[in-house]
Amino acid sequence: MRILVISDSHGDEFSLRYAIECQEEAKMVIFLGDGCRDAVTVSQSFPDRKFVLLKGNCDFACAYPEHSIEHIGGKTLYCTHGSSENVKYTLSELIYRAQSANADIALYGHTHIPVTDYRDGLHIFNPGSIRQGQYGVIDITCAGVVCINMTLNFI
Repeated sequence: MRILVISDSHGDEFSLRYAIECQEEAKMVIFLGDGCRDAVTVSQSFPDRKFVLLKGNCDFACAYPEHSIEHIGGKTLYCTHGSSENVKYTLSELIYRAQSANADIALYGHTHIPVTDYRDGLHIFNPGSIRQGQYGVIDITCAGVVCINMTLNFI
């Protein structure tokens, strides 16, 4: 199963939509906040996809949660924007919360810096900022988990 992971659109609906169109095989999209309004608007154009929408520190008046625990393909994902875990300074709180949730994968945004890491059985993944042309995909198969940072290629 392929999951598209996007964060930090900050008003860039075009890049958000383009990333979803480029990843047709991804039937699930996880949006990690800071552009909640963009994600809601764009998600309406893709009724065949499942969307998990989270709010970030710049999403004022957004009714979506700050974090979520998702069970997908036999794996547990701890999803958050990352501001409440102070990810700009340390990943310790993120890792603690993900491990407390028995997560296999910890997803976060907020820093606008792509990260793919693996520590003590936990995949740690930040897709970067879609506004900067960065997003991520996660492939969950019977062989395991692969997290890949991607860059938009505009034609």
